[in-house]
Amino acid sequence: MKKPIHFLLAATLPWLCAGPLLAQSLMTPPAGPPLQGDAPTPSDEEEVTFAADTLAYDNDAEIVTATGNVRMMRRGDRLRADKVEWNQKSGVVRAQGNVAVVNSANDTLYGDSVELTDTLKDGVIENLLLVLNDGGRLAAVHGVRRNEVSTLDKAVYTPCAVVDSKGCPKEPIWKISAVRVVHDPNKHRISYDGARISFLGAPILWLPGLSHPDGSGGGGSGLLLPNIQYSRTNGAEIALPYYFQLAPNRDLTITPHLYTKVLPAIEAEYRALTDHGAWQATGMLTYSSRFSATAGPLPANANRDIRGYLDANGQFQYGPYWTLSGSLRATTDRTFMRRYDISRDDRLRNQIQAERITDNSYLSIKGWAVQTLRTNDRQGQQPIALPLVDYRLRLTDPLVGGTVTVQANTLALTRTSGQDTQRAFAGLQWDLRRYTPLGQEVTFTAYGRGDVYHSDQVGSTATVIYRGNKGWTGRGIAAFAADVKWPFVGTFFTGSQRITPRLQIVASPKIRNLDIPNEDARSIDLEDSNLFALNRFSGYDRWEDGSRVTYGAEWAVDLPGISFNTVIGQSYRLSNKPSLLPVGTGLSDRLSDIVGRTTFKYGRFLEVTHRFRLDKDNFAIRRNEIDATIGTRKTYALLGYLKLNRDIAPTIEDLRDREEVRVGGRIQIARYWSVFGSTVIDLTSRREDPLTLSDGYQPIRHRLGILYDDDCIELGVTWRREYDAIGDARRGNTFLLRLALKNLGR
Repeated sequence: MKKPIHFLLAATLPWLCAGPLLAQSLMTPPAGPPLQGDAPTPSDEEEVTFAADTLAYDNDAEIVTATGNVRMMRRGDRLRADKVEWNQKSGVVRAQGNVAVVNSANDTLYGDSVELTDTLKDGVIENLLLVLNDGGRLAAVHGVRRNEVSTLDKAVYTPCAVVDSKGCPKEPIWKISAVRVVHDPNKHRISYDGARISFLGAPILWLPGLSHPDGSGGGGSGLLLPNIQYSRTNGAEIALPYYFQLAPNRDLTITPHLYTKVLPAIEAEYRALTDHGAWQATGMLTYSSRFSATAGPLPANANRDIRGYLDANGQFQYGPYWTLSGSLRATTDRTFMRRYDISRDDRLRNQIQAERITDNSYLSIKGWAVQTLRTNDRQGQQPIALPLVDYRLRLTDPLVGGTVTVQANTLALTRTSGQDTQRAFAGLQWDLRRYTPLGQEVTFTAYGRGDVYHSDQVGSTATVIYRGNKGWTGRGIAAFAADVKWPFVGTFFTGSQRITPRLQIVASPKIRNLDIPNEDARSIDLEDSNLFALNRFSGYDRWEDGSRVTYGAEWAVDLPGISFNTVIGQSYRLSNKPSLLPVGTGLSDRLSDIVGRTTFKYGRFLEVTHRFRLDKDNFAIRRNEIDATIGTRKTYALLGYLKLNRDIAPTIEDLRDREEVRVGGRIQIARYWSVFGSTVIDLTSRREDPLTLSDGYQPIRHRLGILYDDDCIELGVTWRREYDAIGDARRGNTFLLRLALKNLGR
């Protein structure tokens, strides 16, 4: 009895795996699917077990007949039928009456009768219903499989629910009907004859030549769902992507964009998977008017020109240690990406990098360049880094223990109309961590480094303290630090708490900082993340010299469903020599400002993080930052507030003050309906930043939308308003319509 059930299950399986097709009578039969355990479990993958009320064998006709509640199982596939008959002469197998087959993927096929021919591959199913594990349903009056090609007559498909919450039949939200459906697995395609899409029972679209891939063989070519939106600058837009399956590992998507106010654009995306990695490239091209990236009204006339952008990236692995990665982002002008709603980035970074990573070493060879899209930035002032080489080696100290880290670094920065800088340094860091009998964690650190710099055209850098000396300059750096943590752990209500005082002492001789150009250490600001850092500058070009003591404490509480963590600290310089740190950074005086961070979590419903910096003299708030997430997965709010009130001189452009609020969220108003939105508002005033264009309340971007999302359809409308007016990227409203019919592929 192994042969017929193997044939029956194998022959129905292609229909089960053919992908979303279409359906007729979509209701599940009352008998339901066969259950696990209806037949004995096979002892191996080849064995077929069955159970039936009666079993008969006709010796003359060579026909085996199982009748009455027939159950069969093989390789996790289960069959139920009222009667199964196997003609050993012809090889034909017939299953009749309440036929149901469940495959290993938990898809269920129902039919009145199934007949399989002696080829063990071809067959006929009458009045079939296929219930897919993902919720999709396919039904047809008649199904035939010949030479691996399946043909379904009068078929309908829907992924939507066909019963309501009370179990009563209902019309699916959408479905596809067809006179005939043909699945050719050799071509990996499903084709429809006389197909139409119905919405809430009403036909809305006829597709006489609909065809799409079956999901096997790497997919195939075909149309994708269109994107529709309206904006003030471009008018109504429709984008209709077409997907080309070039090979199992390569594809191409071409998307024409049609607008009512401007000329069309063409977009392309190419993706490839190789033996060593993957890469992709996306680009867009059009012909339109180009304006200068300046605020204010547009000039009366502008030159038409070719405009576009390119975005490519990839990563490749060569052996267990080497990785090659890169990205390329470029555009023809500063407003194109905003004008065509591609990106609001104000800088485009291009880079290429080769990395070698082992258990104890790291090597990076890198190059990068930046294209600025900012209104007042000069492209000639943007640096090109080539090469940037960084090597690190970790060793075990054989003398007193601890870890030794060796570092070598070199960088060359070139500008087409600005300062050029080259540097090279070699450094050595030793760390030793020990625990005392009282439980203190003590860490000793020793650091030494030698630098060589060369720079020219220093006068083209506007900020004087960033220039350094022209020509060759050398510098030596040394530092020693001792860091002590003493955690105290105990109970707190029904949970636990941990209080950890911390004390750090750092000593470093006077460093020739201002003789060195500052390229990577400009954004200095005291905060909880760098309070106990050996060097609180953000890069290598500046080093915090002198001696200082840093002290602080951490308090952590863990209760059932609740956690609380807060850190606070301050530092004191032992030397009264003037600091190179600008006034307002919180580090310019001997006694620093007070910084801290507090994080509170309540299950998955609430998480709040607050960062602050208090002026040491009058406790004025110099930094006030709050980020909060409130709600569930379906209804939530995201809140953010930032205020930097540091009173730093406006000539230091990297440290300007700012105040802004960010609000976003989603509210589920019904089972499938939700409203979402977000806003960003610039609250910076002229008193905080004399160079700001804001008047204390300047909206940046608003977004508001409504979404319907159930098991088979996603329909949403989004309104967005932009307030920036730069060149032809004008302020105004944009409306986006999104429609997705789930489980309907290319």
